[in-house]
Amino acid sequence: MSRKRVYRSKKKLGQIPGSIVYTGERTKPKLFLEAFDYTKQNCTEKELDNIEESFEFKLTDSVTWININGLNYVNEIEKLGKHYELHPLVLEDIVNIAQRPKIDEYENYLFIVLKMLYYDKSQTIVSEQVSFVLGKNYVLSFQEAEGDVFNAVRDRIRQAKGRVRSMQSDYLLYTLIDAIVDHYFSVIEILGDKIEDFETEIFSGQIEEDASRKIQDLKREILRVRRAIFPLREVLNRIEKNESDLIQQKTITYYRDIYDHLIQVTENIDIYREMIWSLMDMYMTTISNKMNEVMKVLTIMASIFIPLTFIAGIYGMNFEYIPELQHRNGYFVVWGVMILIFLGMLYYFKRKKWL
Repeated sequence: MSRKRVYRSKKKLGQIPGSIVYTGERTKPKLFLEAFDYTKQNCTEKELDNIEESFEFKLTDSVTWININGLNYVNEIEKLGKHYELHPLVLEDIVNIAQRPKIDEYENYLFIVLKMLYYDKSQTIVSEQVSFVLGKNYVLSFQEAEGDVFNAVRDRIRQAKGRVRSMQSDYLLYTLIDAIVDHYFSVIEILGDKIEDFETEIFSGQIEEDASRKIQDLKREILRVRRAIFPLREVLNRIEKNESDLIQQKTITYYRDIYDHLIQVTENIDIYREMIWSLMDMYMTTISNKMNEVMKVLTIMASIFIPLTFIAGIYGMNFEYIPELQHRNGYFVVWGVMILIFLGMLYYFKRKKWL
């Protein structure tokens, strides 16, 4: 999961609404399909060879989770969409990975889009779109590439931990969204450590030349996280107020818990955002203080040499009659006066605490 993704956020002009066009990287990751079909007593886990193998699960009374990795396989996604009677606009949004987190309500299912965040090996934040379709007894999840934050959910289903095996598909959707939101805490923790480390560097005076670039990188990371997380609050609000039979009243409480976690995350994001602005102010103040120190030294040096230059200028004039020029020890007297002035000014500056 260390790849950086470049998104094409705009559709081709004149394209028909509902056109299924993948807008992510033009790489060819392997299509990965997995299915979990379970009841309270039994669980079947299966890695599918093709999309048609998932069709049989629609007719069962058990709860089914079908996970698809590889949004560039638009033909396979279209086959799955036709079998589950998904609207063409839903299929278009699934493969258009520049979507904003949202929820759309249809007669027989709910369509939800959100962002999964993680740091890659180079410590660059990656935002990957994950789409969910919630039906009466199934959940479909669509991811761009292999690798996610759902391993804990898989283990709970396999080992019948918690409530997931005794609940319906709406609770399964809750556990998947909750796993993504919980991972937000890991992301903002890393981001917070970065900000605190940089703050320590500034206070200690160990500022590198590319400090301003680092601050800009931190600002961009915060904005990416903010854009991915803030709209999700609206999604959870709509789920809570939803009157669809697909989400039971007893499950709403769990979605409220996700909302509480999300509020905590967004508050931390706002705090870090303010801290980054403060870091920029601190950095500029530190640079200004360093410049002031340099200017102070140069000003003191110039102040010391002004009277010395004045004396040297007087005795460097080309007048024929300058009384001190005829004095036997005039040269040494002038040197003595200049040294006394130099020492006197140093004493004065130190007394004033300018040195």
